[in-house]
Amino acid sequence: MSDIRQTSSLEERENGAEISYAILDQTIWSRFQGAESVGEYLESWLGLLMRQVDGMATGLLVATETLDAGPFEPVANWPAGLAVDESLTRAAAEAVRTRQSVVFGEDTDQRILACPIIALDGLFGAIAVHVPKSGVPTSTLFRRIQWGASWIEILLRREQEAKDGDLRERVTVAFDMLATLLEQPHLQEAASALVTELARRLDCEAVSLGLRKRRGIKVQAVSSAASFGRRASLIREVAHAMVEATDQEAVILWPAPEDWEFRVSIAHGDLAKSHDVGHVLTIPLVSNDDIIGALTFERREDLPFSPRDIEVADGVASIAGPIIEDRRLADRWLPHKIAATGLRYAKALLGPSHFGLKLSTLVAGAVAATLWYTTVDYSVSAPARLEGTIQRSVVAPFNGYLATQRARAGDLVDQDQVLAVLDEKDLSLERLRLGTALSQRRRELSRAIAGRDPAEANIIRAQIEQAEAQILLIDEQLARTRITAPFAGYVVEGDLSQSVGASIERGQTLFRIAPLDGFRVVLEIGEGDIRAIEPGQTGTLRLSAFPERPLDYEVNLITPLARQGDGRNFFRVEAKLLGDIDKLRPGMEGISRTTIEERRLGWVLVHDLVDWFRLRLWAWQP
Repeated sequence: MSDIRQTSSLEERENGAEISYAILDQTIWSRFQGAESVGEYLESWLGLLMRQVDGMATGLLVATETLDAGPFEPVANWPAGLAVDESLTRAAAEAVRTRQSVVFGEDTDQRILACPIIALDGLFGAIAVHVPKSGVPTSTLFRRIQWGASWIEILLRREQEAKDGDLRERVTVAFDMLATLLEQPHLQEAASALVTELARRLDCEAVSLGLRKRRGIKVQAVSSAASFGRRASLIREVAHAMVEATDQEAVILWPAPEDWEFRVSIAHGDLAKSHDVGHVLTIPLVSNDDIIGALTFERREDLPFSPRDIEVADGVASIAGPIIEDRRLADRWLPHKIAATGLRYAKALLGPSHFGLKLSTLVAGAVAATLWYTTVDYSVSAPARLEGTIQRSVVAPFNGYLATQRARAGDLVDQDQVLAVLDEKDLSLERLRLGTALSQRRRELSRAIAGRDPAEANIIRAQIEQAEAQILLIDEQLARTRITAPFAGYVVEGDLSQSVGASIERGQTLFRIAPLDGFRVVLEIGEGDIRAIEPGQTGTLRLSAFPERPLDYEVNLITPLARQGDGRNFFRVEAKLLGDIDKLRPGMEGISRTTIEERRLGWVLVHDLVDWFRLRLWAWQP
């Protein structure tokens, strides 16, 4: 566009007056360089562009405030002040719709060119140009239009940089205030730090923070403790100004600019006179859509609040509101917190909304009623095993060695069936020796009688009796080398298959046998449940071998001695097995459930936890 400044040598007459285009160009350039608004800038730019395209060209510029969003409306036309040609409007609309350059009447003397304006990767608008008969090619005209359109992007970038600068400043101040608030754990410290920092950053005489209290506002902090003490008598005016802003739910600036929306600001005027300041700004603090207080800023007469200052203060207030409210709620006494929570819950429950809360409360009430009014059979579960009603231990009759084994645990045996045989070699040799000695003593007795020696005969008779007794003992031991079952039953314990040839001590238990015609159930009741167990109670047993088959039993004996096993303490409780006992074997294990009585469902579910809590509470008491 270097030839924009060229002075046109063409002069025409219009209404008898001679117009100098050089003066016109200079005037347009002056307006373009000194444009103070976007509209003035675009009008001057369009005039310069039309002078560059063709001296007799007319044009129309349509644009939007938001790129790509629309609507696209006329913002400037050339010559300024004349009615807009409908053909230019249609051409500009077509260029916007297609986002491509269009030409109407190219083969005629009246060409209309329209070109979309793309800036910052978005559609800003379109320019339509009516060019009278001219020898300039259409491509050259489009190139001049496109070159001139770069000034639009410069304008947009300049405005964007200004907006970004303001946004960066607002964000920086807001985040600095956020960091200041988060560093303080309590309300008073956070409020004092916030107003002090705001007074410094925004160059204010004083900044005050107030919070709602019942129907009024209590001033929580002023920008300095010294100022707060000096102005204690004037705090009421600050509170009135805050109430004035919160009641109207709006930002109040005093004195208000001419373009400012009307607000009642009587209290702000009184505050300015009392504090001898020239400008007062109050911004409500909002948390969860509720106004919780306000921030009041005071400045001297020569430093009014600019729109940027108001935006910065408003941004800080929007961030500070939720944090201040959180600090206030956290600093309340515990009873106050409980009461406030209950009140908030009641309001939500009785109000017109919060359907989910109402539904959940109804469900919770139904569950509580069910737990309280529903009764179930309370039962105590415990591990259980079967034992024979009678169990007989088969022990070794004397010291010896095991010769053979003929039964082991799990076998069914008949009465007098041989279970094991002890080695009888030593006993047989001992009996042979005693028999030989007995024969010798009998011959000696005969000689003593023949020799008529009564004393010697009496001694030999005693020795003969002793030998006979020893032989009888040996015979009894030989008979006991065959260990037999005392009755028909089931071998509960005993497996000597790995002990053949090993020594056996007298009294050692070799087998344990139980009959198959009677069983008892041994319950391992935990120490926390033993108080509920009494003789005569009934229950159900399910064995691991027959989980589908319930077996009934009746408690008949409680052993008053705790035992320990598997990491817990329990009591041994014996019960009589009822019903069919076919296919049952001693030693089978399962789970028992002893029925106690009907109790509330809620008690059944939580009584263990309540007992544990009572015990812990008692242990923690001093």
